[in-house]
Formats: sequence, structure tokens, C-alpha cells
Amino acid sequence: MTQEIKGSCLCGKVQFTVNGPFERFYLCHCGRCRKGTGSAHASNIFTQPENIVWIAGEDLVKRFELPNAIRFTRAFCTHCGGPVPVAPRKGKFLVIPAGTLDEDPPLSPQSNIFWADRASWYEKGLVAQRFEAYPI
Repeated sequence: MTQEIKGSCLCGKVQFTVNGPFERFYLCHCGRCRKGTGSAHASNIFTQPENIVWIAGEDLVKRFELPNAIRFTRAFCTHCGGPVPVAPRKGKFLVIPAGTLDEDPPLSPQSNIFWADRASWYEKGLVAQRFEAYPI
């Protein structure tokens, strides 16, 4: 799936475009991804490292590589702390945090991975009461 999509960090100082093809879209429930995102799961889209173009703020991007973890690397804006795409150590693919995209990606999540490690409260949240904004 080929498509150019714009993305940015939370404050907008880091901006990028990514081009497909987009190969995979996983919701990862492993403990590392839950800790790294502060949420129930990471939502990661995978493509090739050469498919990203940094428009602004590349100098604000900092990497964190968890020691002894072959496949866990995070990148974030040093101004706001928001996540940005990163190529892990071996550089075989680019991981794009789906929430950093300013447009809908051309694919939907394909798999929930590390399902056995999911947060005990995850499924309860899916059926919890829903509001369009902060509840009054």
C-alpha cells in the first residue's frame, strides 16, 4: 500500500512524512510497550527505514534503546516527549507510532500481539461508558 502520510509529535516541532508500502499494523500488548506508551498497548505501523522524510525537528529527536532488548527502541521529541518514528538497532524496518500520524493510515490493525500480556483492565475499558469529551 503506497501512500504519503504526514505526521508529527505532540508539540508539532518534529514533523515528517512517511511513504508506503506499509507492511504491518500491530497492537502490541507486551509489558515493554505498555510501559513505553503509558497505555494498554502500542499501536505500531511498520515500513522500510528509507520511507521517512524528516520535514522539521529531526535534531530534536532522541532515541532510547532498552539494554539487552533486541527489538525495543523508542524515539521521542526532546521538547514535548511525544513519540516519533524510529528504526530499531538492526534497522530492518521503521516503526511508526500510529497516533503520530496526522491522517488515517491506509491499513487497519492486523493483529493484537503479546495478547497474553495484555493489561488486566484492557477489555473492561472496551465496554466502559463512552463520552464525546470529558464527562461533566
